[in-house]
Amino acid sequence: MRLEEILYTQGFGTRRVCAGLIQQGFVAVAGQIITDAAADFVANGLYFSVQGVPWVYHAKAYVLLHKPAGTECSHKPSTWPSIYTLLPAPLRQRPQKGPIQGVQAVGRLDQDTTGMLLLTDDGQFIHRMGSPKHHVPKVYEVTVKHPLDDKQVARLLAGVVLDDSPKPVRAAACEAVNPLHLRLTLTEGKYHQVKRMVAAVGNRVEGLHRSQIGGLGLPSDMAPGQWRWLSADDLDTIRP
Repeated sequence: MRLEEILYTQGFGTRRVCAGLIQQGFVAVAGQIITDAAADFVANGLYFSVQGVPWVYHAKAYVLLHKPAGTECSHKPSTWPSIYTLLPAPLRQRPQKGPIQGVQAVGRLDQDTTGMLLLTDDGQFIHRMGSPKHHVPKVYEVTVKHPLDDKQVARLLAGVVLDDSPKPVRAAACEAVNPLHLRLTLTEGKYHQVKRMVAAVGNRVEGLHRSQIGGLGLPSDMAPGQWRWLSADDLDTIRP
């Protein structure tokens, strides 16, 4: 693949901008500056740098973000900063066929919710992960206002009725870690689901953190606001 095309697919700008970066000596491959925009390389796994910033070619982008509190999962946030400002420009600018460019969040977390958030430019992956047919489990660490009791846990497991669902919504797993800490596993995603389920059993969510999606947990060394690429093994533990 032409180096100009490689940069373009990775989100470094239009083809003309990418050609200009190369011709001006801002792009290096294996430590060697390349000034020929038509230079041909095997794209898969190619390591290169643009203006000194290292990058690796990914045909599709799959990333994990530790979402901090006070951020919105929107390109046009209403009140709080967008999660997309936490990502490098190439991930936000990867070319897409639709009007919105770059990676997109796989589902959303409320502005005050922290934890695991997946982002990708793979539309099929987004569809599969969001489909109720696949039942991808998501684990939430819930801080509640009032001490938990066995009855509340039992009701969450048995199912509670929400105003937009004719059928009871059940937790796939539910554990009172301590009197004010509930670990809840869900396999579907409704609007404000955790908060509404907890409210339905007579309690209130004071803090909410998503710690796991599928078989992948949030790495303990990832601080809020940090992101990283997902490996093939990571994807195998997530994919439905």
